[in-house]
Amino acid sequence: MGQQPQDAVAANGNGGGKRPHAVVIPYPLQGHVIPAVHLALRLAARGFAVTFVNTESVHRQITSSGGRHGGGGGDDIFAGAGGGAIRYELVSDGFPLGFDRSLNHDQYMEGVLHVLPAHVDELLRRVVGDGDDAAATCLVADTFFVWPATLARKLGVPYVSFWTEPAIIFSLYYHMDLLTKNGHFNCKEPRKDTITYVPGVEAIEPGELMSYLQDTDTTTVVHRIIFRAFEEARGADYVVCNTVEELEPSTIAALRRERPFYAVGPILPAGFARSAVATSMWAESDCSRWLAAQPSRSVLYVSFGSYAHVTRRELHEIARGVLASGARFLWVMRPDIVSSDDPDPLPEGFAAAAAADGRGVVVPWCCQVEVLAHPAVAAFLTHCGWNSILESAWAGVPMLCFPLLTDQFTNRRLVVREWRAGVAVGDRGAVDAGEVRAKIEGVMRGEEGEVLREQVGKMRATLHAAVAPGGSSRRGFDELVDELKRRCGGGGRH
Repeated sequence: MGQQPQDAVAANGNGGGKRPHAVVIPYPLQGHVIPAVHLALRLAARGFAVTFVNTESVHRQITSSGGRHGGGGGDDIFAGAGGGAIRYELVSDGFPLGFDRSLNHDQYMEGVLHVLPAHVDELLRRVVGDGDDAAATCLVADTFFVWPATLARKLGVPYVSFWTEPAIIFSLYYHMDLLTKNGHFNCKEPRKDTITYVPGVEAIEPGELMSYLQDTDTTTVVHRIIFRAFEEARGADYVVCNTVEELEPSTIAALRRERPFYAVGPILPAGFARSAVATSMWAESDCSRWLAAQPSRSVLYVSFGSYAHVTRRELHEIARGVLASGARFLWVMRPDIVSSDDPDPLPEGFAAAAAADGRGVVVPWCCQVEVLAHPAVAAFLTHCGWNSILESAWAGVPMLCFPLLTDQFTNRRLVVREWRAGVAVGDRGAVDAGEVRAKIEGVMRGEEGEVLREQVGKMRATLHAAVAPGGSSRRGFDELVDELKRRCGGGGRH
């Protein structure tokens, strides 16, 4: 997508050498693209030339959502951001743009597993080059890809594995062999007793594992991706994690005994405001006027993220509970939340009942950081995606946790059991309106809500301190930058 800006390859003042070059490739899902964009911006701000690679499909969704960067630049989402040091490239995922990746999830994942790597290989050979260019380059790729260590070795460049979930999830996947050996995973009848042997992970119940580690069928395409990805992760030169050392100290300490592991989170847009770079794959509704009309700490924000689906029955129970609670609410209803061929899954009359007294509004998508930062918002009913947890904690908003898939079950354990910044709500296939109503009332209006706000306030202070000068995440990022500049010939900190 155009030529690399001249200043991105200009001398950096260290003996006339080229800037170190980072090729950043996020996994092609919304929750992975967002932190990768902001990691790329951080690297550019620290003197790296960056090539950022999206799939054509992700790019099409971002630009068609109306989310082009305001600075112009046509199809380059980084136009006007990154100080001109970020080059934007696209790669095919092997499917036509009109292919419904949500409706045909498994077929799409097969393509990510088998087809995408060849397209990435071709692109990397073009953007990395050879000789001095290759020596100045590092590959920063999402851990869930099945090719980074292999391609990095072929190209002779360092591989930085970018992990967008908490450290505990990385550790559990990294030690799948231990879980299998002890009969807690990859067997017909997994053990149900407490798991106590994973390095750096305190006692964890089987029901708190990621959903893919609770499955008895491990032949699915997602399992095959996970197995391959963590074989590759063992070949990573460095692991960069969107977490905070003070939140997961024992887990991070154990992982550092395995390989260089940098906790640099939370990776959020500058100023916790609307991103300078377009990242949203859906058009964002402007909720500011409605929120401004609501009393302070009176609104329940509801969102189940960008990827996982709920059933119609679960959605109806939650909707009835939200209405029965009497709480004001802002509900983000992603267009394919149940399925892309079921565009109106809410109970009949729900929207009318909410709008009748003006206490509720349903939108397809929104700028979540702006909503969570608004003083009208009192609590967040969430699927426990890691980005959502970090954003909620950063804003000091307690959570009601209804996990749907993958890491979200383990994330709920962190929020509810370890950090006490939220409460659990139901479970997959076992949620009812009465419980939803009671939990909302407790968090929004009860004594429990005050305790939660105090706890999430402590978590908020921890996150803010971590990224401040002298904080653990700031130091971790400084150390990562120094190490990559040493490897890529860009000199040390400056």
